[in-house]
Amino acid sequence: MSGVKAALKGAKAALDSQKYDDAIEQANRALATDPQSYHANVFLGLAHEKQSRNDESEKCYRAAIAIKERDPLAWQGLITLYEKQPRQKLESYHEAATRLASLYMEEDDKTRCQTVVDKYTVFVKKCGTRKQYIKSLDILLPSSPLYDFLEGRILQPSYTYTKIAELTEQEEKETINSEIGLRRTRLGARIDQVTVEVKREVLQKSDLESIYQNIIDWTNDDEARRLYEEKLLQHALETLEAVAEPNKAPIRERVRSLANGMVIIKHPFLLAWKITFEWNDCEHLQDLDVSLLREYVLFFPEDGLSKVLQGFLDSEISPFPGIEDQQQEKSAEDNTVAIAGQELLFRMTDGLEDVSTSAFANRLVAEYYLYLDEYKSAAEIARVAERQLEIEIRKSGLLLNGNSDAIKIILGTALIQYQAPLHHSEARSIFDDILLRKPTNNLALIGIGLILEEQDDYESALNFLDQALAQNNDTKIKAEAAWCRALNGDFQASLSTLESCLLELEGSDLRTKNLRAQILYRTGMCLWDIDTSRRARKDRTGAYACFLKSLQADVNFAPAYTSLGVYYADYAKDRGRARKCFQKAFELSSLEVEAAERLAEAFAKTGEWDLVEVVAQRVVDSGKTRPAPGSKKQGIGWPYAALGVVQLNTQQYAKSIVSFQSAIRIKSDDYHSWVGLGEGYHNSGRYIAATKAFEQSQKIEDSVKDKELGETWFSKYMLANVKRELGQYDEAIVDYRIVLSSRPQEFGVSIALLQCLIERAKYNIELGFFGRAIESAEEALEAATEICEWRNNAFNLWKAVGDGCSVYSHAQAYSESFPTDKVRRLLENGFDTHQYGILENLDGTGEATLKSLSSDQNSLSPLEVCCKATILAHKRTLHYCIQDHHARAVAWYNLGWAEYRASACCSSEAQLTPKGKALKFIRASVQCFKKAIELEASNSEFWNSLGVATSRLNPKVSQHSFIRSLHLNEKNARVWTNLGALYLVQHDHQLANDAFTRAQSVDPDYAQAWLGQGLLAAELNESTEARNLFTHAFEIADASTTLLRQQYAASTFDHLLSSPLASARITNLLQPLLALDQLSKITIGKTSFQHLASLFQERLGKHSDAIVNLDLVCSKLEAEYETSESAGVLLRFAQAKADLSRAQLAEKRYDMAVENAETALDLLAEEDDKKATIRQIRLSAYLTGGLANYYKGSIDRSVEMFKIALEESEGSADTVCLLSQVLWARNGEQERNLAREQLLDSAEKHVGHVSVTLLLGAIAILDEDHETIEAIHDDLQCLRTEETITPSQRSQITQVLTAIASVHRGENGRKLAQISEAASAIMLGPSQPHGWGQLAKLTQDAHVAQTAVLTALISAPPRGDLDAEDLCRAYTGTASPDDARSAIMLAPWIADGWKSLAYPDS
Repeated sequence: MSGVKAALKGAKAALDSQKYDDAIEQANRALATDPQSYHANVFLGLAHEKQSRNDESEKCYRAAIAIKERDPLAWQGLITLYEKQPRQKLESYHEAATRLASLYMEEDDKTRCQTVVDKYTVFVKKCGTRKQYIKSLDILLPSSPLYDFLEGRILQPSYTYTKIAELTEQEEKETINSEIGLRRTRLGARIDQVTVEVKREVLQKSDLESIYQNIIDWTNDDEARRLYEEKLLQHALETLEAVAEPNKAPIRERVRSLANGMVIIKHPFLLAWKITFEWNDCEHLQDLDVSLLREYVLFFPEDGLSKVLQGFLDSEISPFPGIEDQQQEKSAEDNTVAIAGQELLFRMTDGLEDVSTSAFANRLVAEYYLYLDEYKSAAEIARVAERQLEIEIRKSGLLLNGNSDAIKIILGTALIQYQAPLHHSEARSIFDDILLRKPTNNLALIGIGLILEEQDDYESALNFLDQALAQNNDTKIKAEAAWCRALNGDFQASLSTLESCLLELEGSDLRTKNLRAQILYRTGMCLWDIDTSRRARKDRTGAYACFLKSLQADVNFAPAYTSLGVYYADYAKDRGRARKCFQKAFELSSLEVEAAERLAEAFAKTGEWDLVEVVAQRVVDSGKTRPAPGSKKQGIGWPYAALGVVQLNTQQYAKSIVSFQSAIRIKSDDYHSWVGLGEGYHNSGRYIAATKAFEQSQKIEDSVKDKELGETWFSKYMLANVKRELGQYDEAIVDYRIVLSSRPQEFGVSIALLQCLIERAKYNIELGFFGRAIESAEEALEAATEICEWRNNAFNLWKAVGDGCSVYSHAQAYSESFPTDKVRRLLENGFDTHQYGILENLDGTGEATLKSLSSDQNSLSPLEVCCKATILAHKRTLHYCIQDHHARAVAWYNLGWAEYRASACCSSEAQLTPKGKALKFIRASVQCFKKAIELEASNSEFWNSLGVATSRLNPKVSQHSFIRSLHLNEKNARVWTNLGALYLVQHDHQLANDAFTRAQSVDPDYAQAWLGQGLLAAELNESTEARNLFTHAFEIADASTTLLRQQYAASTFDHLLSSPLASARITNLLQPLLALDQLSKITIGKTSFQHLASLFQERLGKHSDAIVNLDLVCSKLEAEYETSESAGVLLRFAQAKADLSRAQLAEKRYDMAVENAETALDLLAEEDDKKATIRQIRLSAYLTGGLANYYKGSIDRSVEMFKIALEESEGSADTVCLLSQVLWARNGEQERNLAREQLLDSAEKHVGHVSVTLLLGAIAILDEDHETIEAIHDDLQCLRTEETITPSQRSQITQVLTAIASVHRGENGRKLAQISEAASAIMLGPSQPHGWGQLAKLTQDAHVAQTAVLTALISAPPRGDLDAEDLCRAYTGTASPDDARSAIMLAPWIADGWKSLAYPDS
């Protein structure tokens, strides 16, 4: 034992001298001897602590405590150790401090006990978290075992609880905010949902309510107690709103108990009072505790709910007597009552702004609005009250059925009157829902009765009103039921009931006066309908007197004014008073539809469309126009129709369409609405819809008598306008004439017919139907003549006449049919001809010109006549638009174009003089365009026209005009194209290209832009690009473009000359020929293009047409040469003669062919042979003459001409072939040898020439020259693989090879060889029909023959170049009668088809 003590002394000494390792050694030595040594463990723990070995130190102290638990030394060591670890050991510190303080308490040492407690709490506050500090304060609470011992030496519990409450509030607030911030970032999280979830989690675990309750229990401060009672209520309410429904009941009862307690003791805490009012399930306002209402107003005078309650308590709807003068009568003057009501309403609405979330406040205000008949406001606020009540029910978990039903009753009652009957279905559903739960609810019964009455279901309405009357014998209900009987036709019974109701009315308040006025009005209506005779209705002692009494009772009762207006309008014949009555009625109530309709009619008759719109729009806004779903009542469509008419007049076409559609939905057979709808569609450019609308209106016409609809011609007229806009001119013209048959002098329709005829003529010109265009123009001039008989002073009339005359200048081939005498008489009709002298000094067109327009003594050409007639007609338009600024500008513009058109058509007058001055028509057109610009400088078309007119006179002015036009409208493709053409004429290629490109981007379908680009490419020698551009422009252009057709045809012909394969394709010839044919109708005198057309016709095999054209060309050129004696004309004449002889040769007119060929050669006899053109003409004439002589039988002359042709062509292979064939045909050995020599020489010069090789092969076969045959065979095998040969040449090669294969073989060998050659041809060209046809002919195989037909069809146009004859031969190979008929249809001039049909088995 002495060893233990020595070790302990050594350890103590080592600790004092801070030799902690020695102390540890000595303490361990003591423990080795005595493991239960208390002080050894304490010394060891202290030594470890000094060396910061905290874990070993704590174990030693715990070991010492286990030995002597009630010894404070080890606990003190632990506390000292824990204070060195402030963050890690606060929980253990709490235990140690509590145990040590308890030991001092047992020792009755209050000072040391308090010191431990104070030191602990201060340390935790400094080093611990908020939660740890709150826990540390538990040691000071009454629940602590130390509280009784230290009472008086520590803080009073209320202060401790207060501190804990403050800390807990902060902790919960931070927890809620941090959790919301964390969770709201999750995918799909919503802030409102996250907030509710976090609050629910935190508040359900919260101890604040118990803390608040402890503060209330322990505090001696009444203000503090009240404060924490309020906080307790607030926290409980927040918890109630956060928790889920199953857990709400106990919390709700606690909240209700707390709130009621505060109200009972009159504690002025706003939340408690509001909870009491909001949670009070009170269906009827009289069930409220008025003392609580007044106390609330007293406690919270500035609160919004107080203002609402004060207004409610002072209003007429309050069921409670006033505090002062409870039985005081209200002022008898209506004005005073109205002012008081306005003040109350202002007070209540002002308060409602502050408590807009209060269902109770919204209910009271809605109730008052309903009392004031402010149904819109009542409905809106009732909806707000309903929403807020739902929120309150969701938060509190209460049912509140009474409040809900009361608010729904207010809403339903307001919806009955607000925009009736728009909301009747909603109101009906509200009342039905209430009656399911409360079948005797009086207000719901009345509401359904009123709805049914509005829907004209009077029997059902009476049923509900009688049920309500059985429960409450109210005068108002009785009067409503009586009126419902009157509406149902029982006027007498209704009258007696209404009279009895009048006797029951007492008092002079506003509502009583309103009811009296209503009953008097309804009494008057019963009298009005009981006796409908005119005498009875005019009686001023009957219904009229009741209406006046109604207004005496209530001067603002609108229906009485309407009835008085009807009386004055229909019976007293006093329109002024009637109008005033209707205006007053409609001012007072927008539901007075009859008054509104009569007002709208009156305003429409006087043209006051603004007032019509105001009246109609107000009726529409009232909601009275549309019946409720399921109602028997017919809707009111006239306001929508009236709005549509007004909107048509103000050009608001989209809105007018909507208005007329609304009218038609209400009344589907409203004729005038259908017409208005069609007009709206027409003016909006929706022509298909307009057509359907007008067609529907005409269906209504057919089903209704005309007298009921009034005049119906307008719909037919508008339908014709629509068809005209759609391009259905023929149908439109028929409809116009139908209208004119009933209204022959309707000027608007007559002008529309005239303009439609002109538009049809222009449309036909665009399509290329020039004959139809001329017919339409003739009809237009005839129609203009008829109009002039009764009216000749209209701008549009003479513009149309000018346009009709100009049609002949656009179809010049028909200009000779221009009705000169008719037009002259038309221009002279009712007009001073001296006034045609406008610009006569420039264009030379005036009175003298008009007199010269006679078919008998006219020295002008037909084209000049129609151009000058056009100018005169447009000059006349200037005299009928003096007052119209815009029309005058347009008239000058039209005249300018007429002058410019004349300059273009009359070629002799459209050229520039040598001095560079423009001649008369161009000068006149420039002056016209300038005058148009002076009148309307902002019109881009006028500037464009000036640019066109001055393009050849002054390019700078022209450029300025085009740029000015583009400044006004840069998206005009026509102007960009004109500017590009100007640049092109001035050889500025880059600017021209930019302008044409811009035009194409603005309007890709504008053909002239592509034409300009093509002209630019042609000028730059890009022939392929130019041809492609001309082709594209031709495809998208109309038929009236002259220059485009010229360029397209010429460029295509040049391409065909350079490409034999293209020339062989028929499809490449048809479009150019069509263009030239249209060109011949558009212009006259273009012999070069007429000649070109004959060349296309020749290539198409239309030789007779080519002969006709060439005869005309020769005649014109001969006449021109006689006047000009030009060498160029002579050359063209010779060329035409040569081409004519070639066409006659094709038609087998050999004598005429020889004659014309000789003529061509004679004309060129003295010309320079070195010119390529002359040599070509001579060669053509010699070849044609040679062939013609050959077919005539003049072989010698033929050979002679061929020899000369051979010299002219310098040994041309084609000429050699023709000469060889003629020589061979003479059957002389010498001639045949000569033919062989010529062909052999040509074969050496022109290696690979197909015709030469074929002829040599044929001659070798006939001569049985095997050596030559082998050489020719090899050559032909090579030639048929070439891609440049035509299908016809390929077929000929196959035939020759087949013939070669059969030479010097037996019958079987010859056939096998022929089949082999045909098979080789198929292998080389499987898609070509000739090999298949040859094989089918040799094998007689039906399958092969059918394959030949299929390949032939594939190779036929437009997919290939196979001609009709080859396709015909393919069909004949099948030996089928149907195919034989097809062959005959394709080429009836080929005998093979007929033979196949006659001998199918041969």
